[in-house]
Amino acid sequence: MPKALKEGDAAPAIHADDDRGQPFDLASLKGKNVVLYFYPKADTPGCTRESCEFRDHSKKFSKADTVIVGVSPDKSAAQSKFKDKFDLPFTLLADVDHKVALAYGAWVEKSMYGRKYMGIERSTFLIGKDGKIRKIFRKVKPDGHAEQVYEALSD
Repeated sequence: MPKALKEGDAAPAIHADDDRGQPFDLASLKGKNVVLYFYPKADTPGCTRESCEFRDHSKKFSKADTVIVGVSPDKSAAQSKFKDKFDLPFTLLADVDHKVALAYGAWVEKSMYGRKYMGIERSTFLIGKDGKIRKIFRKVKPDGHAEQVYEALSD
């Protein structure tokens, strides 16, 4: 179990396939701010609201030299469908083996109706241009989150 990340830590490396099935490497974004948000499942109500909010704020993030990257355990094909359906202008990563979520502490034990299972804790990491984590948002509520992350950019 990796140690819990804290603000100021170096962002763990990410190697995963994107929504087009192409390899993605977080290091390729060094020199830009990165909003890395983890969501449980493509095309479900909360994840759709959260992703669409990031889409609706994406021009503001772009102007602030910030790249948005979404991550869920869905396969590339599901990510691609989700991206096309809602016209999401940013990269979605297919974290089918949960390696990225584990590295960021977003793959956690959850409980529903008394049943325990492993799943994504909705979390967002704001990574600075230097590759260090500037801000961590845990147990995110989708509504209003994109604005909350955008405000943290100017802190």
